[in-house]
Amino acid sequence: MSSVDSFIGLPAGERIGIMKTELSFANLAGIETELLVVLAVDTQTEKSPDAKPQPELLTSDEAVKAAAAFVLASGEYKAGANETVLIHAPTGLAAKRLLVVGLGKKSKLASPAVRNGAGTAVRFAKPRGIRELVLALPDIAEYTARSARAVTEGAILADFDPDTYRSDRKDQSMKQFVLAAPQVAEDNAATAAIEAAFAEGIAIGESQNFTRSLVNEPGNKLTPTILGQRAAAMAKAVDLGWEVHSTEKLHELKMGAFWSVSQGSAEPPALIVLRYVPEGLPADHNGPVLGLVGKGITFDTGGISIKPSDNMEKMKYDMAGGAAMLGAMRAIALLKPRVPVIAIVCAAENMPDGKAYKPGDVVTAMSGKTIDVINTDAEGRLVLADGLTYAKQLGATHLIDAATLTGAIGVALGTHNSGVFSNDEDTFAKFQAAVAATGEKFWRMPLGEEYAEQIKSDIADIKNTGGRYGGASTAAEFLHVFAEDTPWIHLDIAGMAWIDDARPYIAKGPSGVAVRSILEWVRSY
Repeated sequence: MSSVDSFIGLPAGERIGIMKTELSFANLAGIETELLVVLAVDTQTEKSPDAKPQPELLTSDEAVKAAAAFVLASGEYKAGANETVLIHAPTGLAAKRLLVVGLGKKSKLASPAVRNGAGTAVRFAKPRGIRELVLALPDIAEYTARSARAVTEGAILADFDPDTYRSDRKDQSMKQFVLAAPQVAEDNAATAAIEAAFAEGIAIGESQNFTRSLVNEPGNKLTPTILGQRAAAMAKAVDLGWEVHSTEKLHELKMGAFWSVSQGSAEPPALIVLRYVPEGLPADHNGPVLGLVGKGITFDTGGISIKPSDNMEKMKYDMAGGAAMLGAMRAIALLKPRVPVIAIVCAAENMPDGKAYKPGDVVTAMSGKTIDVINTDAEGRLVLADGLTYAKQLGATHLIDAATLTGAIGVALGTHNSGVFSNDEDTFAKFQAAVAATGEKFWRMPLGEEYAEQIKSDIADIKNTGGRYGGASTAAEFLHVFAEDTPWIHLDIAGMAWIDDARPYIAKGPSGVAVRSILEWVRSY
């Protein structure tokens, strides 16, 4: 049995995640626990309207099957996605309760369903005062190790709640989560694969929760300076190289676009740089160096082009792209891929002070390009412009950026997909494969000369908005100007970074979207 104490990279003395995670190969029937969880699928393949669901447990344990047999045979439980049924004092089991969680149709079973099923179990237990549970790893031979990672991620993600600052906050966090894997006698390779997947699930789930904890912070509690401090504390904890700079460095680097956004705030900006170098990397390494660039606007009023007051409080989450990069770097440091990575987060507040930049201003980016400011609420692309240029200057050969960049992406894709743009087919193919592995949803959106034409300026090289139509693509085309020919991916996560309504498997609030996919994209190199 192996165990790990939960840690999500908060400053010393602050620990939201205290859940102890364990992996066990014990017999299910004999496990003494408050709650034993088993996953189920609907094996019905007929498409007739009269066809009845045929729920089936994903375990080979006969005692568990017998304990749930009556409920499954009754027809009242269909094993639909995240559907639950609770059995008290299950006959033949040492567990006090047996919870069956549905994953939907067996023919469509994939990692997201397994991840969500585990999350549903944890979210089911928390409000009922159940502080420990054992979840039976789905017993599917060709899928066991992948399920171990997905289940562990789902359980850890489900334990996060956003009510950090409530004075009457009740600690409903899980104390212990045990993943009970099928016994694989004499098969050391299978055991090792499950153990490795379990460890990956912990690293990834907690790194995504680290991102969520940052995004959840109010603007007065997470200024650019404090975001830099949080990033540095995390980097020290996982042995990443790090630097955090402010105003003087922006002027030294001639980051005129980044500085223009921050100049209207009493809070100074933060230029956060994290470095991961694989152990044993030769000094003459001439392979890929990956550059991760994140938008870190810790609060966005829109500046002089001020936003409507409705929902402005959510603009604390305008640093979700930068937080995703920090979470990805934490996971990278723990999982140690064989490729060097540089992460840059450009953190600032966008405020309407007397010193704030104005519509009609012309600013000069680090690259030397001049930008005609049409709308000060199109600030994220300005900070990213200098971040992309700096990543290339530091040696990045491939780029990926993430940002809550445009409302237009939400209009186009709703809250079901994030937008992805790319200037290079091979680079995009790697990202597409990463998304297939993580289960996150991204939809490719277009770039092109037509959109580039929309951001041409009469007075400067480019303008920072291209008008009402095609807003997500014109914003991406703006960034393309600074990525230039370097292979590049742009993630517009504005519609997916915040969950407005709780789901059976995850709390409302920050989602931590893109952390898993960025990590897998990095590992593909």
